[in-house]
Amino acid sequence: MTQMLPFINQQFDWPIWRMEIDVISSTLFVELRNSEDKKVAFGAINLLSGDVYFKDITTPERWLTGIETAYDGTLLVHNYQSEKGPVHKGLIAIDGTSGETLWSNYTLAFDHLCVNGPIVYNAQVQPSKLFLADIKTGGLLRTHQPAIDTPLHNDIVVPQMLPASLLKELPLPAEPYLNSLHYLEHNSYRIVSLHTFFQEKIKQHLYIIDSEGVIVYHDLLNSNIQKLQPEAFVVHKNNLIYLKERSALIVLNL
Repeated sequence: MTQMLPFINQQFDWPIWRMEIDVISSTLFVELRNSEDKKVAFGAINLLSGDVYFKDITTPERWLTGIETAYDGTLLVHNYQSEKGPVHKGLIAIDGTSGETLWSNYTLAFDHLCVNGPIVYNAQVQPSKLFLADIKTGGLLRTHQPAIDTPLHNDIVVPQMLPASLLKELPLPAEPYLNSLHYLEHNSYRIVSLHTFFQEKIKQHLYIIDSEGVIVYHDLLNSNIQKLQPEAFVVHKNNLIYLKERSALIVLNL
């Protein structure tokens, strides 16, 4: 059987710290962090076409910033109040195709994302009052109405962590380290991620097995890590998404 090949294989210059999928435009956004130089950049790739919209967009705040959410082709990022704390400060909207800044507001804070857009509040006003915002302009459209501003589902499926002993019938060529693996079934495929330990090195692997029990895809995700990693992949609709050596984004169509 023909081996599966990645639909997207994009190398970034810095490690990927966070991914966010805009389900409306099928755009995957990444947050890249260079810890040595204390710089942050953002990238965007279309999951349907494979087009890379941008790879290194930055904001005026070069380090204390990060992804907040994404909606309708727009990336929403935040700043941090302090390098020592997790409290977010302000919002900046970036066009998901051009990378241009659409608007910024340093008094608004993000609360959650709903089917109609981002729900925000003025961080300078207490008690907080929630509003639906226009993500394209930053304007406040109306007060938050929970009955119609229901949560937006992202269609992301994460694997289960299972004892390797439960899946002895899988044709895995490597012995799982600490008898555990991440497992998910999708479109007749069985997707497995596991760690191995050899010559004092921990490695992380990904396998895709078809309905006939044949390994149709294998990749080495991390070649020399110090500890077990969390779930190595996610599935969004029919896209299998994972990182390789922290800085390469790989997407396969299942």
